[in-house]
Amino acid sequence: MASSILTETYTLANGVKIPKVGFGTWQIPQDQAQEAVANALMLGYRHVDTALAYRNEQGVGEAIRESGIPREQIFLTTKLPAETKTYEGAKQDFETSLKNLGLDYVDLYLIHAPWPWAKRGNYDKENKDVWKAMEEIYQSGRAKAIGISNFGVPEMKNIFDGATVKPMVNQIQYHVGYTEKPITKFAEDNGLVVEAYSPLATGRLLQDPDLTAIAEQYNVSIAQLAIKFCLQNGVLPLPKATHRFHAQSNAELDFTISDKDMDKLNQLEEE
Repeated sequence: MASSILTETYTLANGVKIPKVGFGTWQIPQDQAQEAVANALMLGYRHVDTALAYRNEQGVGEAIRESGIPREQIFLTTKLPAETKTYEGAKQDFETSLKNLGLDYVDLYLIHAPWPWAKRGNYDKENKDVWKAMEEIYQSGRAKAIGISNFGVPEMKNIFDGATVKPMVNQIQYHVGYTEKPITKFAEDNGLVVEAYSPLATGRLLQDPDLTAIAEQYNVSIAQLAIKFCLQNGVLPLPKATHRFHAQSNAELDFTISDKDMDKLNQLEEE
């Protein structure tokens, strides 16, 4: 059975409780999303992460609606596409997400990235416009919390400057060997919860000899070790799984990595 970790929570800056482990749906296609999320909910996950750009919101929403679990017991995140950099566009895309999901509200709404994926650059002004829309969505009650994703320290400072509601979360690439120390420190100093959208480095960690040796000491899988590593650093992991067995074992985390091994893991740099 999945450990009690699935019922444990962090508290966001506005007092909203967010389950410490989420179920990620990045790279899960629409035709598999409903079953994957339904399985996760059945196993005890109560935190699901999607995005308009993942093109699977319909399946995610359907699984939540059909689960029989009261809506207020499920924490759902979706995201504004990275390409949307206008106030009006943000408002429209939020409506599209709610319609796709078939739900009245989301628990967390994030700006997916500080720049369009195909055209990196400085979007400080545009991000401020978008943040104004995010604040209004939050004030309407249709997003219980708001935040950002893939934002570095300068982009975070830009949002903080003049914000009436500060971001509560920054969801970033974070895993053993890649811990984004300046970003995580800035986030922690400013009361943001950091989420790890790829705690297994999209599977790359699973062959790592250093991790194999440490995982064997605890009699756990590399995936379990990598997810627990995030938690012991105070970061919220979002492991994805299309197989029920993996979803279940990803939540079996009743072990503690020693300080010595945490130091070792924190010092590993991704090659």
